[in-house]
Amino acid sequence: MARRLSHRHMDKPMALQSAISTVSHAGTAKGKGGQIVIDRLSHVYRPPHGKPVLAIEDVSLDVGEREFIALLGPSGCGKSTLLYQIGGFLPTETGTITVDGKKVAGPGPDRGIVFQHFALFPWKTVRANVMYGLKRMGLPREEQQRRAQEFIDLVGLSGFEDSYPSQLSGGMKQRCAIARTLAIDPEILLMDEPFGALDAQTRHLMQTELLAIWQRSPKTVIFVTHDVQEAVYLAQRVAVMSARPGRVKAILDLNFDRNDPHLAKTKPFVDKVDEIWELVRSEAIKAQAGKAS
Repeated sequence: MARRLSHRHMDKPMALQSAISTVSHAGTAKGKGGQIVIDRLSHVYRPPHGKPVLAIEDVSLDVGEREFIALLGPSGCGKSTLLYQIGGFLPTETGTITVDGKKVAGPGPDRGIVFQHFALFPWKTVRANVMYGLKRMGLPREEQQRRAQEFIDLVGLSGFEDSYPSQLSGGMKQRCAIARTLAIDPEILLMDEPFGALDAQTRHLMQTELLAIWQRSPKTVIFVTHDVQEAVYLAQRVAVMSARPGRVKAILDLNFDRNDPHLAKTKPFVDKVDEIWELVRSEAIKAQAGKAS
């Protein structure tokens, strides 16, 4: 059983600033890497009031360098908990997580995170938001501007450099958040339901854009989602998690030509979505039964 942990919830903007603060002293991630090994990881939340909650239990998972893997499972199964532990925002007390052979002991410049709700600074322009981490890293002003523009262009926000978040659509806000994370050059990209708040059309466009960015600038990506079709469309592998306490129930390899504009309509794709949905559905039923009991 894990020892007592002090916090159940995390302030996402503060978590982002914590990660960037670490980068400001360490500089950008160097070289190639991004291999993650999770070994027999468990995590217990102990709220100030109420019973302890075992969120994940005995999770083991290897993620290869530059691999795109999706974490899928019912609500409350510990997907985000696992992501935050990889990011170093939650302590690891039972089991281990290593990145390129080194134990994770806190946030670091090798891991960047993208949240569901953008976490942009509303008083800063697109350019200033993307430059925030670069400024904290102590880069010269000209280098900050050059790199910020590079990633603004990469995510398709050219022409909106001087716009504020309130002037952007949801998809554009998420593009800005992705650009800010990519600008600090992490080896690993951790994405916590980044498109969950978007409408269906914008979500599909952002999925396509994310794949294009990943193909142009490959990184190790761990992508948390509730959406089976999204997971199958984006990931090279899908790890299906069980109802709480979350365990890895199954890992499925996905070998599709994602440049096929009609991929989502092909029989192999539909069959794989159906196969994974049945795995998730059975766990969702267990989760609902657990809430009712």
